[in-house]
Amino acid sequence: MRMLVTGGSGFVGSALCRRLHALGHDVIALARRPSPSLAAAGIRTVCHDLSAPVAGSTLAEHFAGAGCVFHTAAHVKMWGPREAFRAGNVVATGNVIAACREAGVPRLVFTSSPSVVATSSGLRGVDESQPYPAHFEAFYPETKAEAERSVLAAHGPVLRSIALRPHLIFGPGDTNLVPTILARARAGRLVQVGDGSNLVDLTFIDDCVEAHVLAAAALDERPSAGGRAYFISQGTPVPLWGWIARVLELHGVAPVRRKISARLARALATAAETTWRTCRLRSDPPLTRFLAEEMATDHYFDLSAARRELGYAPSLTVWEATERSFGALRR
Repeated sequence: MRMLVTGGSGFVGSALCRRLHALGHDVIALARRPSPSLAAAGIRTVCHDLSAPVAGSTLAEHFAGAGCVFHTAAHVKMWGPREAFRAGNVVATGNVIAACREAGVPRLVFTSSPSVVATSSGLRGVDESQPYPAHFEAFYPETKAEAERSVLAAHGPVLRSIALRPHLIFGPGDTNLVPTILARARAGRLVQVGDGSNLVDLTFIDDCVEAHVLAAAALDERPSAGGRAYFISQGTPVPLWGWIARVLELHGVAPVRRKISARLARALATAAETTWRTCRLRSDPPLTRFLAEEMATDHYFDLSAARRELGYAPSLTVWEATERSFGALRR
């Protein structure tokens, strides 16, 4: 069966393309730029800007014949103009939905984020009944929430859709989470926010990919699973700063020595955002309110719905997945 993956050159998209290819599917990776590594694996890459106007485009042509579209592409940043987030998340997702309908694609699996329901006080064991907040601290969760709502609203007899919310994805090939931690630590810019006791869920890339495969199957096998969002993680929260310490140790990077309180971090982040916005600076501020809260508060979730409706079961604990991903570096 033909499967199309948007954001195919990204961390999740690339891993998903390889998994689908290994399962025997005809896989197309749609991305902004070619991917030599996917091409070497026998996976066809099509270049397209999802945020471009659909009218007169070839987007639906690329989708033709696909049994499922996995929409993993997103504009993932901590800072930047609202227009860039809207284009990369809201407009792009709207174009994907329109192209699915025009091309007659029967299934759409959307890679969302738990940040769409994030609050300043954290999330402790919440399930999918947790509502979207009345106010978002950053453009990324705001636009991802809007994109998620549009995907779920699109669910129906013709196009069946589902959204997954994997939290803090890591593993071999990671281009975001762990590289950012390492870069900040090596530059002496990684500071512990809070007392270090906050618990978080993380998601191993292999299990994240498996959740996507299971979600596509569920749309065929269990119609009741569609039109809903599902939290995805390893299922057992760990201390964020304890996990970061282990990641740094496995990479031979000095541990974090500096600490600041959550209250001070938020004050500094507010000042930084004001300065960057007033001066219209193009670089990213050293800290944002959203990032400060992510580093200091609890974020873990109830996976009961994913286990029940998708048959999802994490293959490893966070610690086992961490050792599998980076243990060879230390040895």
